[in-house]
Amino acid sequence: MSDEVLFELSGGVATITLNRPDAMNALSVGMKEQLIDAIGRSRDDGEVRALVLTGAGRGFCAGQDLREHADTLRDGGGSTLDTVRAHYNPIILGLTAMPKPVVAAVNGMAAGAGAALALACDFRIAAETAGFLMAFAKVGLGGDSGATWTLPRLVGRAAATELLMLAEPVGAARALELGLVNEIVPRAALAERSHLLASLLAAGPTVAYGAIKDALAFAADHSLAESLEREADLQAMCGMTEDHRASTLAFLEKTPVTFVGR
Repeated sequence: MSDEVLFELSGGVATITLNRPDAMNALSVGMKEQLIDAIGRSRDDGEVRALVLTGAGRGFCAGQDLREHADTLRDGGGSTLDTVRAHYNPIILGLTAMPKPVVAAVNGMAAGAGAALALACDFRIAAETAGFLMAFAKVGLGGDSGATWTLPRLVGRAAATELLMLAEPVGAARALELGLVNEIVPRAALAERSHLLASLLAAGPTVAYGAIKDALAFAADHSLAESLEREADLQAMCGMTEDHRASTLAFLEKTPVTFVGR
């Protein structure tokens, strides 16, 4: 990876760090392309069983690099928002469809597409210094990066409308109250707590976790009958895994089980 997107693998946990701290990790075109690559690497590497996404410095991610965006507006070349389809959509789909658990370690402000990155993860652990700002309307834009899909599913439509339209910052305590984050920890403890959770997940039945993610996403916009069929298909797949066989026998024999992720 470039030094603007760091990738580290330790004990089955991959950590992707957005690394433009002087720009609050604002996303340039190059950085978005590197993030797509890092997400794909996490998906395809069999050694990776869980993923942590975080930011360097005092911010998680300020969203789109508006300086770069303004230069594009001034140049007038092509559509200034081609990046939504070219970059943001693949990034969000890469996170939500990742067949492995994804933990966002939100160390500071997450704004616009940066907030949407965190919302696309399975778990969000926030530092006390973290905040969320659905900043799109502040610059005359509607929501993108999946925010209009993930946000109402986390906080409900009324709160999502408020956050998107009024575009006011939400601190960590309010984010926890709304259901935007799972947990708040002191900033100094964020990396350790996030890695601990990711390590716990990495040691678990990761094929089953992938099936849970698949079923939840499917059920979000399908009927009960269709969702039952999806569950049956996924359960049949999980039932063929080594993890299912070993854990069932371990339960009956009252012995420990080691999940292998297959």
